[in-house]
Amino acid sequence: MGKALGGPRGVVEAAIPTIGFTVSWIVGHQLRLSLVIGAGLAVVLLVVRLAQRSTVQFVLNSIFGIAIAAFFALRSGKAADAFLPGILYNAAYAAGMLLSIVVRWPVVGFLIGSVTGDPTAWHRDRDIVRLCSRLTWLLLIPCLVRVAVQYPLYLAGHVGWLGAAKVVLGWPLQVAALAAMVWLLARGRTPMETATGASKS
Repeated sequence: MGKALGGPRGVVEAAIPTIGFTVSWIVGHQLRLSLVIGAGLAVVLLVVRLAQRSTVQFVLNSIFGIAIAAFFALRSGKAADAFLPGILYNAAYAAGMLLSIVVRWPVVGFLIGSVTGDPTAWHRDRDIVRLCSRLTWLLLIPCLVRVAVQYPLYLAGHVGWLGAAKVVLGWPLQVAALAAMVWLLARGRTPMETATGASKS
């Protein structure tokens, strides 16, 4: 699970550009400078990764996110708009996952289907569908929390608190959700075991 998130280093690297942007804005209230500092820190992290010949996937994801944030912020001239893409992203993910639960085709089921080799076999077992729905809720809740916390801060224009919320509710919350998923699977049979057994029979 830690490797999937880039380990402790990946978590820290994801937070550094946001921290740099937020602190710079609080100190100087200069949008362009703050964006340059956030992007510059991400580029430095990328260069270090390249020099060490380690994976750059997570840093590139961060740079891509900063580019989108900069587009929104520079277009409006408001620093708070740098956080709007993340809020919209989480809202869309939450809505999509909630819809998948309502129609009883939870997103996690398709992830399990990709592992077992049959994308839809899991759906024939009600117990698996129920478990996949619970697992999908565990992925959905962090998205809802982020939107519920960050959107009011965005409307109020509290850039400092937005930056803090993005860091605290980012990877740490995601790690907690994944840990809860592992705990839930460890309580009993896993859908992969059941789906595999069904496909062999």
